[in-house]
Amino acid sequence: MTDQSTQQARTPEAPAPEPRSGGVSRRTLLGTAGATGLVLGAAAGAAGYAAAPAPATPLTSVGSDRAMFHVKHQPGITEALQACGHLIAFDLAAGAGRKEAAALLRRWSTTAERLMAGEPAPHDDTDVSRDAGPSSLTVTFGFGRSFFARTGLEKQRPAALDPLPDFSSDRLDKARGEGDLWVQIGANDALVAFHALRAIQKDAGAAARVRWQMNGFNRAPGATARPMTARNLMGQIDGTRNPKPTDAAFEKQIFVPASGEPAWMANGSYAVVRRIRMLLDDWEKLSVSAQEQVIGRRKTDGAPLTGGHETTPMDLEKADAKGDYVIALNAHARITRPDKNGGAAMLRRPFSYHDGIDADGTPDAGLLFVCWQADPLRGFVPVQRKLDRGDALSRFIRHEASGLFAVPGGAGKGEYVGQRLLEG
Repeated sequence: MTDQSTQQARTPEAPAPEPRSGGVSRRTLLGTAGATGLVLGAAAGAAGYAAAPAPATPLTSVGSDRAMFHVKHQPGITEALQACGHLIAFDLAAGAGRKEAAALLRRWSTTAERLMAGEPAPHDDTDVSRDAGPSSLTVTFGFGRSFFARTGLEKQRPAALDPLPDFSSDRLDKARGEGDLWVQIGANDALVAFHALRAIQKDAGAAARVRWQMNGFNRAPGATARPMTARNLMGQIDGTRNPKPTDAAFEKQIFVPASGEPAWMANGSYAVVRRIRMLLDDWEKLSVSAQEQVIGRRKTDGAPLTGGHETTPMDLEKADAKGDYVIALNAHARITRPDKNGGAAMLRRPFSYHDGIDADGTPDAGLLFVCWQADPLRGFVPVQRKLDRGDALSRFIRHEASGLFAVPGGAGKGEYVGQRLLEG
């Protein structure tokens, strides 16, 4: 869970949108503060691992950050981790098919484009985010395996959507997994994220019903004095070895090529979604030293136990005075290394979650794991199989829900997401 999850570099932000009615424009109101925030945001992106500049970002800057809807790859994949997130799956309503699905994706795309620009929903806007800018809002759409049978498009279903294998650590709740349609929403403001969630739900109308929904969070921009890799709820720095868009192999590892099959998935990706509960009461009984042995990295700064700093390569052959490996054979960081998994790589972009306290006082908390790859059989599956065979961390986590979704490339101007599938 640790070595391939990070905050990716920001994309350059567009100017903040104008206000919804009359008065002084938001762009004028923000003035120098907004412009300064944009420059700092770009600098933070260049650093690679954090969404926040230093020192703490002015609220006006956070609000003005904007992701674009009409892009090569759908938004919400390579952008920096956002402070608030919602994952939601829908099933098409009884009797709804390809025609209804196309109309729904058109509505959703129109709504997403407007909200990501900081504009109100196209109809029945709730005013929840009236006072805020785009706040880095992204809305991402995907299709589950069952969608293709429901719409008569079985011949267009990608082989990459074949069911994931069973893993011994799985304790899956079928009611909270899979689904015909999947939507990922992220933003750096909780009200902006909720506003988008509510708009997407309302747009579904009679065409689809909610199958499951999960809420997550990450550290807010500006919470740390300098750009840093994220921490998870176990307190570990989480994401040191995540692939970056600047890597030579990034596009090939994460996205379906323009010449790929099926053709409608060109520039798209596949998302594996897992709800991973962290057994925090058990984890927190360990000493810090024992926790570090489980992970293979120092808790303070994420450096490998063999020395150096966070990005120093691990010395997997280094032994201690007793002749034991300094980084244990079952350490999480050792097992998840791409060079120990045939080069398997995935872009992990998770949210933490906390869904309250169970009757016995146990926190229902952990990770909403979302990983992206050009082919899950070459990305997620090899790594998870290796973890399943002997990861020291497996004693402290439980996989409780799972889903796999085909996420097509970004919609061109005047298009809606999935148009090439539904109208091709």
